[in-house]
Amino acid sequence: MMRRIGVTGGIGSGKSFVCGILRERLNVPCYDCDKEAQRIMGSDPAVREALRKLLGSGVFLRDGSLDKPLLAAYLFASEHNARRVNAIVHPAVRRDLREWLGRQEAPTVCVESAILLESGFDKEVDEILVVTASPETRLRRAMRRLGATQEDVEARMRRQDTGLALDRATHVISNETGTSEEDILNQLKKTILC
Repeated sequence: MMRRIGVTGGIGSGKSFVCGILRERLNVPCYDCDKEAQRIMGSDPAVREALRKLLGSGVFLRDGSLDKPLLAAYLFASEHNARRVNAIVHPAVRRDLREWLGRQEAPTVCVESAILLESGFDKEVDEILVVTASPETRLRRAMRRLGATQEDVEARMRRQDTGLALDRATHVISNETGTSEEDILNQLKKTILC
């Protein structure tokens, strides 16, 4: 039976870094929910039409690509807005994830999602690995990666319930400033590979 591990953590914690190590160093296939959601929003006709109805035709640029800043502004403006977008996108991502899982032959796979529990995707996995870092480290990383202001990143951090994930965690990986790839690899070997 295939082992399915959900990888989650707050913004700037380093989920993608950890999944990269799982994929490249340990040959564990990883499904990136955020990346696949972006793909689906760009290509699935039903999702595109529902987003257009919700946000107007401006949600897509002239070249047909998603206006990510407009969508992000809407999403993070309120919990109500986030629920409306998620009601459109999450079912399509869940279908895609299940199809992906059905094609996998590896003994262990990972599902990366910042909102694993909030989206209900935790029901698609057997174990939960939470990547942690201090709020200061997460803030610094997210500001650098997103090119966002401290205020914007702090607003996103407030919307994430990392305590809930930690309460449900099967495994915890610490990824503070200065943590090397080898450090993460050793932590993974001591947790998920034991």
